Amino acid sequence: MNSLTGKKAIVTGGSRGLGKAVALALAAEGVHVGITGQNEENLKTAVSELRVQGVEASYAAFNVANEEEVQSGVSELADALGGVDILINNAGVGQFGAVMEMSSADFKKVFDTNLYGVYYVAKALYPHLKTSGHGDIVNVASTAGLKGGAGLSAYAASKAAVISLSQSMMAEWRKDNIRVITLTPSTIATDMSIQLKLTDGNPDKVLQPEDFAQWVLDILKMNRRALIANGSIFSTNP
Repeated sequence: MNSLTGKKAIVTGGSRGLGKAVALALAAEGVHVGITGQNEENLKTAVSELRVQGVEASYAAFNVANEEEVQSGVSELADALGGVDILINNAGVGQFGAVMEMSSADFKKVFDTNLYGVYYVAKALYPHLKTSGHGDIVNVASTAGLKGGAGLSAYAASKAAVISLSQSMMAEWRKDNIRVITLTPSTIATDMSIQLKLTDGNPDKVLQPEDFAQWVLDILKMNRRALIANGSIFSTNP
């Protein structure tokens, strides 16, 4: 297993939920971390927690659905970190509704964040990841992207698009020593999933953010000759 100590990572949506769990896990491994989000107070709190681990930590507040904000924000973080080796493309929204019930505006909003956000951030950071010589991109999709269902119209379609986009990135960027990894977790007990009543968050039955974070670490630590192109994780006792 490779050491992650001293590497530099950017985690989108890193001030809470899955993103924060991954950022903290990376920091515990000695990774310097930059996080993004839209709530500046949450970002400041998360950065303080990251710095307790003895690593450099920075934040940039912007909306991943806005390409201009993305380009400015990730450039600021890359400069603060002195480069980027790892991108965790985690930012996303969960908005649900039947095809005939969800407004076109809401449908588009889901795609703007869940798909275009992944595209904008990865594209903006590609030069930095290529320069590192050992870049890693983890695009967080969902098992919903593997199979749509009632009430999942926009969300499932956006995550399916992320899976397909990630496959193209992997095919194009492997030659640049960038591993593009697509992860499709099932329901995890984040604040968002609990608020949306997707789960009761029971830690004995439902995946927790730290489970996902450990999975990400294990994949990133694999020898550079190996690439986990995609993977799913489920609760043992649904």
